[in-house]
Amino acid sequence: MPKKKNEHRIRERLELRLPVRVVCRETPEFEWTEVTRLLEVTPFGAGFTLKRPIEKGRLLHMTIPMPRQLRVFDHVEDQYKVWALVRYAKPIAPKDGVPMFEVGVAFVGKRPPKSFEEDPSQRYEIAASVTEAMSLSEESEEMIAPLHSSNDSDETRHNIPADMLLEIIDEQGGVVSSESTVSENISLQGATIFTTLTVPVGRFVRLTSQQFKITIYAAVRARSTGADGIPRIHVEFIDREWPL
Repeated sequence: MPKKKNEHRIRERLELRLPVRVVCRETPEFEWTEVTRLLEVTPFGAGFTLKRPIEKGRLLHMTIPMPRQLRVFDHVEDQYKVWALVRYAKPIAPKDGVPMFEVGVAFVGKRPPKSFEEDPSQRYEIAASVTEAMSLSEESEEMIAPLHSSNDSDETRHNIPADMLLEIIDEQGGVVSSESTVSENISLQGATIFTTLTVPVGRFVRLTSQQFKITIYAAVRARSTGADGIPRIHVEFIDREWPL
């Protein structure tokens, strides 16, 4: 009986406001780092806030001065270095005018899967073979499986030229380049946008429309060039739906 009581206690969420270093690799060539504080933690995951947008399914690398009794590996190291899968990310009230996102992650292992090294924009989900007990090990391959994008062909696309300010964010969180443009088509979940900017697949961008009175974050899923010779990016909104 005491053993079950201890197991239950260690699975409870602990409000430990530990500092944490979060690294997100959006593409093979681009990554950013943010230092924040945990809101809560268990041996299997954590909650915290970020100033940068992130989406469900992405992998983050975290460095935490974690109590050793909460760790699954690296018990003798000063810092606990673990890969984490984003389970949810939602916008919250800005702080001092800076956008904020509440993020919850599941720890998935000491090393990323090989597919991540090939494509860091790949999204994942907890593997079906993993039980609710979250049998965490050093190998993330055992914990997660690639998330295959759902077919959105049935989603209604509207041929609306919505005005947009397209902004690309740099490693420090500032705007490195921007362009006023319009959408070729748009839906609740995503859009095809004309742009002369070079935005690699996997990058997060910020879109602001005065016409629709909205600022929204999106992930670039694909690039293409139409028969008219104009390049386009195909994006999926990650923090809310477009107000159609």
